Amino acid sequence: MAVENTGAPAGAPAPQEKGKQQAKPAVANTPATTGGDAAGEQKLTPAQLKAKAKAEKAARRAKAKEVKEVPPAAAVADAKGGKSGKGGKQEGSQSAGSQQQGKSVPGRRPSVNGRRPSVAIIKEDPRSSIPECFSHVAMAKRIQTSQAHKDVHPAVLAVGQQMATFALKDSIARLEATLLAFKKVIESYETPKGNSLSRHFVPHVLNPQIEYLTECRPMSFSMGNAIRFLKSQVNKFDIDTPEDEAKESLLEFIDIFINERITLAEVVISKNAAELIDEDGVVLTYGRHRLVEKTILRAKANGKNFAVSVIDDPYDQGGKELAKTLQQAAIRVFYSPNLGGVRAHLERASNVLLGTEAIFANGSLHAPAGTADVAMAASAANVKVVALCETINFDRERVSVDSLTYNEIDPERCSAESFRLMFDNTHSKYIAGVITEFESGTDFAPAQAILTLLRKREDPTIA
Repeated sequence: MAVENTGAPAGAPAPQEKGKQQAKPAVANTPATTGGDAAGEQKLTPAQLKAKAKAEKAARRAKAKEVKEVPPAAAVADAKGGKSGKGGKQEGSQSAGSQQQGKSVPGRRPSVNGRRPSVAIIKEDPRSSIPECFSHVAMAKRIQTSQAHKDVHPAVLAVGQQMATFALKDSIARLEATLLAFKKVIESYETPKGNSLSRHFVPHVLNPQIEYLTECRPMSFSMGNAIRFLKSQVNKFDIDTPEDEAKESLLEFIDIFINERITLAEVVISKNAAELIDEDGVVLTYGRHRLVEKTILRAKANGKNFAVSVIDDPYDQGGKELAKTLQQAAIRVFYSPNLGGVRAHLERASNVLLGTEAIFANGSLHAPAGTADVAMAASAANVKVVALCETINFDRERVSVDSLTYNEIDPERCSAESFRLMFDNTHSKYIAGVITEFESGTDFAPAQAILTLLRKREDPTIA
């Protein structure tokens, strides 16, 4: 302010020095007055000060932008040159350590100094090594519960994990566990306002449960049939049916279904098949199947004296457990750890009992891998082959002539070198007959006649 108010002429030195001494603090405190080169410079107008401040601000922004752009450019130059100095070596060692940790613990995200890395290590898909011609064949996989749909019930989550890890392996065991889990889903269900159970339950509640189970492991034929019956039962409800009444009806339907199509069917089949076992005869079987095991134990309980030849699946080794169970029941057992001994055991066998996973409309058997070999060898040796199967495992709409149309890949034996199919297909000409819960005594129906068996049922849904 002293510089601006002085009126002394230019030739007076004393006032000029005094003015300069007073102008120094003013210059430091007032940026707008800097830049005056001549003592006689006139005062800047407000418009000029504003324009000058704007220009200085723009200059500062441009300079700051240039400074910020320097480190990325240098980093790119270092990366292209392949040399990053001491810091680059340290980062490279951390990256190598992360990769080693990812290899030692597949599927887990390694941490560096307790922090989550920016790039996640993805576990390799086991299906990537499967040839393209087998890409249509399904394979069980374990799904993290955090990746499941938010509407999947906890009981269904548990069943899915058990199926994916083969804790639930048999088709009927999977069916029963699924239906019991669906009961919990129904019990906890509440119809939203403005909706009805018959319209809302299947698409918004039941379907997410089914999709999750299918992702864990492909549905068995019995599961598919039971779910179709359950959906048809829901569709029968009127839109005005009270929720409590509809839920009670569904729960009762599931209980009756389990009792008739699983529990009672198992009792009837084992009772009828036990009558086929000859006194002092030898029964040959493959692996371990629930119906065959119950049939043999029922025949022993009926007082028959006979022996059993067990041909085991070398991968599953369920036949070894069956042999131990039968020995504990005081039954004489001949055991072969693989298919190499099937011909020798067939020489003394009087009949063959085989368990199945499903039977197609053309009479072919869908059973554990190796069943077809046993059936063909028995047919060549003129030994009668009888299959045991519940009607809930019948598929009257599809046919199968090979093992590649409907099958599963064993996830535990899948590598870049080889993989194993879990099931095979046995042609109906190698099967003398099928025992279901509809026969009586020693009667059994031809495998090609399953459609006739289904028509004999009184259930109008499959008549």
